[in-house]
Amino acid sequence: MPEINKNEPFFYCILPSLNMKKVIYLLVLLGLLSFNASAQTTRRNVIQFSGVVVSADSLSPIPYANVTVKNSYYGTISDYYGFFSFVAQAGDTINFSSVGYQKAQYIIPEDLAESRYSVIQVMNRDTIELATTVIYAWPSREQIYEYFLTAPVPDDDLERARKNLEQETLVNMAMKMPMDASMNYKNTMNQYNTRLYQAGQIPMNNLMNPIAWAKFVEAWKRGDFKKKSN
Repeated sequence: MPEINKNEPFFYCILPSLNMKKVIYLLVLLGLLSFNASAQTTRRNVIQFSGVVVSADSLSPIPYANVTVKNSYYGTISDYYGFFSFVAQAGDTINFSSVGYQKAQYIIPEDLAESRYSVIQVMNRDTIELATTVIYAWPSREQIYEYFLTAPVPDDDLERARKNLEQETLVNMAMKMPMDASMNYKNTMNQYNTRLYQAGQIPMNNLMNPIAWAKFVEAWKRGDFKKKSN
């Protein structure tokens, strides 16, 4: 057994008396114990963190808001009804953000007794008003009015408008236009009333109607039945 010098530290005095492997094992064991103790002190509870994100002015849900853990890329987004749910740890700082709203934060309590925690996060609107900008095609408003009043109308546009407003074109468009609900109801009621009027007698024949023949002759004289070239 080596003699212990009282002037030297105890570690240097006892080290020669121990085996080198035992010293290494002892140091590794002390390191593992200290790491386990620090891990136990820093370990936090894992919880299911959920809630609803609403607007402060109307309490209406805010859809598709970003819900993330601070200083990380972990999180989720709220659904169409403002609801969110994801796994977090007690003590985490949660960031809430959405377009048109001010950013908000919430710290999950560390002394939670259960593994679930829910919140209702209220966010205030963040309205940014921009200055009004008016863009004119001309240097001044007076020049715009002058050009609008004196500018010539293109012949092709004017001719196209004239063709679209012709009586024959309008009649053809009216004949091809489908009937709406009110017109169909009126037509059905007219047919129903005609059947009631002619009940128990011979149906009316327009071949013997003088008014119908008079209208036919007038249309013939006007040339309504002539084939017109395009």
